[in-house]
Amino acid sequence: MQTLFPLAPILPDGFLYLEDFISLAQEQQLLAAVKALPLHTMIFQGFETKRLVENFGYDYHFDSRKISAGKPIPAAFSFLIELVADFLSCKLEDFQELLVTAYPPGAVINRRRDAPFEMIAGISLSADFVFRLRPYARAKQGRKSTRSLYLLSGVAREEWEHSTMPVLLPGIQSPLP
Repeated sequence: MQTLFPLAPILPDGFLYLEDFISLAQEQQLLAAVKALPLHTMIFQGFETKRLVENFGYDYHFDSRKISAGKPIPAAFSFLIELVADFLSCKLEDFQELLVTAYPPGAVINRRRDAPFEMIAGISLSADFVFRLRPYARAKQGRKSTRSLYLLSGVAREEWEHSTMPVLLPGIQSPLP
């Protein structure tokens, strides 16, 4: 059937999305690990966001735009980093930061490009969300399901911005740069 507009979104080079990257049991394991963390309100360029976060490994400071050494990545997240590293055929050492972010209802990510890491890998836990990409002129968006993996690298990482629609249910996202 011919359509006026493409049915599937056209995504930039360097963006990859995989549904059900982790199992329900692995999601529950990660949620238990997140629940034990001392999450705090994220401050982004001087403003409090609705998101709650905790950084491990390297810590990117959004106000100064500098990276500093942070707390060690908890062992409870090792299996996730191993899964992503195995999938990407990279070394565990390539993953040097873990940012755990909890999104209460109504929380968003405003349009932005991430901290200056070569690649961002994100895992969504406990709630689906709408992830939007845009190359400064036009937005592309699509729903991202719980337990899915998304990767941003290359053109998608460097030349596109990303954001999310307001979260409807409490959710956890775990970007691994």
